[in-house]
Amino acid sequence: MEDVKTDGQQADETISQEDAVSAEKEIEETCECSEEAVQEEPENSEDDGKEDSGKKGFFGKKKEKKDLKDEKIEELTERLQRSMAEFDNFRKRTEKEKSAMFEIGARDIIERILPVVDNFERGLAAVPEEEKESPFADGMEKIYKQLMKTLEEAGVKPIEAVGMPFDPNYHNAVMHVEDDSLGENVVAQELQKGYTYRDTVVRHSMVQVAN
Repeated sequence: MEDVKTDGQQADETISQEDAVSAEKEIEETCECSEEAVQEEPENSEDDGKEDSGKKGFFGKKKEKKDLKDEKIEELTERLQRSMAEFDNFRKRTEKEKSAMFEIGARDIIERILPVVDNFERGLAAVPEEEKESPFADGMEKIYKQLMKTLEEAGVKPIEAVGMPFDPNYHNAVMHVEDDSLGENVVAQELQKGYTYRDTVVRHSMVQVAN
């Protein structure tokens, strides 16, 4: 025979089932709260990490920006110093080249004028004695003196030759003569006058050397 349950027993079983269901709900709610708390903690930690990194990043960027500024100042200073040195070298080189070009140009002009001086001297030497007082000869003499004065003011000077010891730095020997009245290696005659420009030989004297 099957056991017949009383009303009291059925009531107790019903209460037990309700208690079990409510307990399961409480356990589920507790688990859900725990999971939410666990999920919230990483978010908070991430936020804290972001704040910390933001603070560090802010100060770090400021320090890095200062370093870049100093590096830029040093770079610009070095470039300025290098540019100033290059400009100074360029200025000195330009002045030197300008001076050299001026010297070359002056020497070229002087070399072109010297044949004119030679012709003046030949022309004056060819004037007869009775015509040296003529206006024409007198005018040529004055022009010649003016030309020689201008060359002298520019730094052009004639080289002394006759009666001077032979110097290959200034004289160009083209003839030799025996003359007891003169010493050894002495210039006896000047065939073409030589000139210097600022202590530099423009044209050597063409001479005849004795003994």
